[in-house]
Amino acid sequence: MPRVLRGMQQPALRALAERMDTSLAVHSVIAVSGEQISCPLGDEAAILSLKDSVYYGVDPVGARVWNLLQQPKSVGQLRDSLVEEYEVDSARCERDLLAFLEHMLKEGLIEVKDPTVR
Repeated sequence: MPRVLRGMQQPALRALAERMDTSLAVHSVIAVSGEQISCPLGDEAAILSLKDSVYYGVDPVGARVWNLLQQPKSVGQLRDSLVEEYEVDSARCERDLLAFLEHMLKEGLIEVKDPTVR
């Protein structure tokens, strides 16, 4: 039975998504940035930005996304994986995922691999 998706619904991420225009799209191919290191912490993860020495913590769903991004994937592929694993509507998953990824992109933790998308 799929687990319930809870991780990307933080109020701060929602507010950030509402204030910014989404530059990522379903076909955007992204991967983790080379300017970070990370480690699992139970079912969560800690990420250190080597660029500005800031630590980030992600909950279990964020850690799952982070794990999936170790190899470049499109936003659509990530969404489909999450919809398959968790009880979540595809449209809501995509919206929350884009907000989460936009935040990670802004912080330099991920990068767009397809130059035609940005």
